[in-house]
Amino acid sequence: MKEVSDLSKVVDLGPRLDPTSERVGQLLNAVRGIANRRLQQWVGNAFEHVDDALFDLAEKAENNAAQMHYFDGMRDVRKRRPLVERNFLAAINRELGELTHPKSPSPATTSVGIGGNAELTLVADNELEESLAITSMISKNDSRLARDLFAVNQRLSVICGGHKIDDASNPVAPAILSQAFRQALRELTADMRVKLIIYKLFDRYVLSSLEELYQEINDELIEAGVLPQLHHQVVRTPAASSASLSKSVDDDAVVRAVAGAESGDIPNDLLQTLHALFSARRAPTSAGSASGYAGAVGGSIGSGRALSTGPLPSAHELLGALSVLQNQIASAGPLPQAATGSDRDAADLSREVQQLKSQLLNQIGALRGERPSHVATIDEDTIDLVGMLFEFILEDRNLPVQMQVLLARLQIPYLKAAILDRKMFAHRQHPARRLLDGLAEQAKGWSDESDRDRRLYEKVKVIVEKLLHEFDDDLSIFERLLVDLQQFHDINKRRSELAEQRVAESTRGREKLELARRRAAREIVDRIGQHQLPPLVHGILARAWANHLVLTLLRHGEASNEFRSALHFIDDLIASTRPIKSAEDRHLLRQTLPNIERALRLGLANVAFQEQDVERLLGQLHAYYRQQLGEAGDDDDAASVTEDAAMLSMPDTIQPMARQDAGRENSRDPEPVMVPLDSPEWQQVQALQPGTWLEFSHIDQAMARAKLSWISPMTGRYLFVNRRGLKVADYAPEELAVLLADGKATVLAANALFDRAMSSIVTRLSQPENPIAPDA
Repeated sequence: MKEVSDLSKVVDLGPRLDPTSERVGQLLNAVRGIANRRLQQWVGNAFEHVDDALFDLAEKAENNAAQMHYFDGMRDVRKRRPLVERNFLAAINRELGELTHPKSPSPATTSVGIGGNAELTLVADNELEESLAITSMISKNDSRLARDLFAVNQRLSVICGGHKIDDASNPVAPAILSQAFRQALRELTADMRVKLIIYKLFDRYVLSSLEELYQEINDELIEAGVLPQLHHQVVRTPAASSASLSKSVDDDAVVRAVAGAESGDIPNDLLQTLHALFSARRAPTSAGSASGYAGAVGGSIGSGRALSTGPLPSAHELLGALSVLQNQIASAGPLPQAATGSDRDAADLSREVQQLKSQLLNQIGALRGERPSHVATIDEDTIDLVGMLFEFILEDRNLPVQMQVLLARLQIPYLKAAILDRKMFAHRQHPARRLLDGLAEQAKGWSDESDRDRRLYEKVKVIVEKLLHEFDDDLSIFERLLVDLQQFHDINKRRSELAEQRVAESTRGREKLELARRRAAREIVDRIGQHQLPPLVHGILARAWANHLVLTLLRHGEASNEFRSALHFIDDLIASTRPIKSAEDRHLLRQTLPNIERALRLGLANVAFQEQDVERLLGQLHAYYRQQLGEAGDDDDAASVTEDAAMLSMPDTIQPMARQDAGRENSRDPEPVMVPLDSPEWQQVQALQPGTWLEFSHIDQAMARAKLSWISPMTGRYLFVNRRGLKVADYAPEELAVLLADGKATVLAANALFDRAMSSIVTRLSQPENPIAPDA
């Protein structure tokens, strides 16, 4: 990142030390000891001030909920502080110990590890401010500490055998210290507002004191004879300047970021940081201008041609040129009547997005008679930011391609809105921003199948056309269209909620019926056990009485007297089939029979048996019991009847379930593929909440978008519906985890389009890529 400006002052790093020698070990141990002692003291100082800072914020909190956040944070910090400090110091010690064994960074370590200069990893929307705080701390201190850190890097390179140590690999550089602290701070469960305060204190009490650490390390190594005559003058190359954001955020940036998070707005620090990131990524041109967002999104003005160097275009000229381009798009013809957007359409629009700046300058040139070479920095940043926003839309997998194609046509109206009102990117409640978020949210659940009448597609298309045809400079149009979209959403939401409710109730009813059937079957099978029942009695239990048990469970529940009485009948009926061995057995059976008959009549009536069928069945049962009691009668041969026509008409609840259970026990088929309970996919399933949208790639051999509507409290199954509230599928948790692991299901982002885009833009601009350079 840094280089020596005067080559005559470059110090030869040889002779280099053997990194395996005892001398190197002693020197590194000395450096490690110095770093450990200083960092332990400074981190302790930072944490000593956390209570006071959080208490002050709690006193100033606007409501009780915010106040409790800070008090909860104080308790969490007190509890977990030792672990955070220990993990932080251990990470730095480990990095120092590995200096003599350089390793190439893996994708995991470069994205979320402790290495990497000014690199951001945004794993969630609420970490945007955290990433900005990290970036700002690194950049500010990199610039301030450049001279002393350069000397430490050079001397460490010598004792590590000539392996280059720079800001991105030096364990005591601001970059690695900040990222190591970020990783250690993940032990805290406190919310982001508390963490941002801790970052501010880390910057104030640790990073701001690093001159002392570097001075002590340099003195130690100079005394050991390592580059004692090193002289240097550090300058920054354009690439190095990508991390230089010291002017973008002042000393109280983190506190204002916290306030912005609470108010629902993106803090001004974000806009300042974005401006600094854009400036840092642009290599200076011969005309003193910047080239656009080529390094970020692939387009540029192109300064190889002879360009006029007239006055910078005013905002009025920009708006006029944009209106001309907007009219050209609007007059090109109506948007497609059907949802026919394709990947090719999206690719064509992506090129248009990237070429807009050049088209804009050409149009200004046509209006004023000479083509300007560039625009004012603030306008260029706005153009680039809007361009990257719409590039994000065309790459956002949360949006179907057809909807991407529609929304991407709004680039010029939104660029005009951003020039008219710079606060559009700073305030989440800005009507233009809310309209785009609302359109994207509606589009997220769209599919051909769920929008056969094209009602949603046509609504989005009409709003896009109105903006293209009617928006000039009156920003109130965004508010009017937002109200229109909200009314459309409310009407369709009521319809879909009714449909969802019916689907959930139907599913709940089927599940209750299935569980009741299984419970009834289990109770009967368990009570029969090893008893060999006469076919007539077995038929009564397996058919009529099983259905009576199911209805009793559904109507009264398993804790009811009715259900207990129904179970008691099973025991009595089974007991009545035992052989009679004594007069006492005969007497007991005769006493039991009236109760059995009375209970059976009630049960058969409950399952809608016809009276004649009840009498026929009881007649067969009477004949059986007379035979049991050894009594003769006209119906002696009736006992041989095993099935009654009425009995045959009843579904057998016991046998199918018994066969299923036996099948599960005896099956030799391989077990279904399971996802480990500690896997990310299983954790993702457990974290799903109703209202979350997923995309499935295995349903009807096509991509289907479905919303998690309901999680069964009985079976735990996940019910998914489309945007009309109609059922798409339902899965057990383990089935859904397998789909996620196989890539056949993907969870779509729940946060707003604008927030996702801003996070993505900051991440891309903060990557250590080549600076933006003009085309040749």
